Amino acid sequence: MLTMEQIYRIKNMSKFEGKSLRKISEITGHDFSTVQKYVSKEDFNIGLHPKQKRNSKLSPYRNIVLRWLIEDQKSPRKQRHTAKRIYDRLRELYPDEFDASDRSVRKFVAALRQELKMNAEGFLPLEHPSGEAQADFGEARFIENGITCNGYYFNLSFPYSNAGYTQLFKSTNQECLLEGMKAIFEHIGGVPTAIWFDNMSTAVKKIREYGQRDLTQGFLRFMMHYGFQSNFCNPNSGHEKGSVENKVGYHRRNLFVPIPEFSNLKEYNQGLLFKCDEDMKRNHYKRHECIKDLFKEDRLEFFQLPKVSFEVYLHEFAKADNYGKVKFDGKIYSSSPEMAKRQVMVKVGAYDVDILDMDCNHIVRHRRLYGEEKESMYWIPYLKLMSKRPTALKA
Repeated sequence: MLTMEQIYRIKNMSKFEGKSLRKISEITGHDFSTVQKYVSKEDFNIGLHPKQKRNSKLSPYRNIVLRWLIEDQKSPRKQRHTAKRIYDRLRELYPDEFDASDRSVRKFVAALRQELKMNAEGFLPLEHPSGEAQADFGEARFIENGITCNGYYFNLSFPYSNAGYTQLFKSTNQECLLEGMKAIFEHIGGVPTAIWFDNMSTAVKKIREYGQRDLTQGFLRFMMHYGFQSNFCNPNSGHEKGSVENKVGYHRRNLFVPIPEFSNLKEYNQGLLFKCDEDMKRNHYKRHECIKDLFKEDRLEFFQLPKVSFEVYLHEFAKADNYGKVKFDGKIYSSSPEMAKRQVMVKVGAYDVDILDMDCNHIVRHRRLYGEEKESMYWIPYLKLMSKRPTALKA
């Protein structure tokens, strides 16, 4: 930031000496955009602003240290973390960014221990600033086209405001997880800064030493595309995402009782998002402010949606049988008679399965099969062959 003397010199050269912006930039050595900014600046009043809180170098490590101290309550007293051990672990985990001193860590740990004031359960809920979210699945039965399904609903909860959104699926696979997040992101018009998960296999391949995770490729690509930070709870530590644990029960009682019945799951999920909007028109259980208003504070912290939407799918190659049918995940899908005994591409999303030829030309789309469903047959590509040879497809 320039001093007032430097700003004055820039404005003086422009206003009274008639020098161009580019010439002023050459003389002063300041960027052209900086010169342009101050030449056009008109208001030099001293604004009043609240005093900003100074962030400690250790603030980014608060939650992880809290988790260690909480887990210590289950360990023998002589095997609990000392401040020195915490200092060493932070240096090991974050060798390129951690630069706090041993003394500052001792003060930090002492303050956290005082703050915790461990209760009988041995933990205190972690703080979550506005803009963060927690994610989890719950189980719920529903009826689609007269068929009863034992399904799952993805929940995204915002602890700061107590807002929450949900999407109903037939599985907890990666396509359903990512499709649920994507639909909610696009509906709320932004991306949470950080999301807390448990160690679901669709996101975490392996938990390494000191809690580091190897993430699945699909989840990692999705996370990088939308730019949020992922945090994962310790095993058997549900209290670390207590907000969404509560939201799972709340959504089941208020959105899935009585058992929902509909004809199209994807359309039903679109309506669910608006029901969740309406649910925010109530007061926060503790702050006695409207959740809808508090959620506006969450949204101020959100990252912008990427310009290009993420297409959620996995794909693999398969060889069609004599009838042009292909198998994926133990289910059978038709393609066309022309694809008999040929390689095809199977493109699989949460709701649909697309069959493409090897040049990526679309052949047919099926509703994705789950549960006891065994086969999906789309007859239109076969009609031409049947008209010429009525017995061609006879088993």
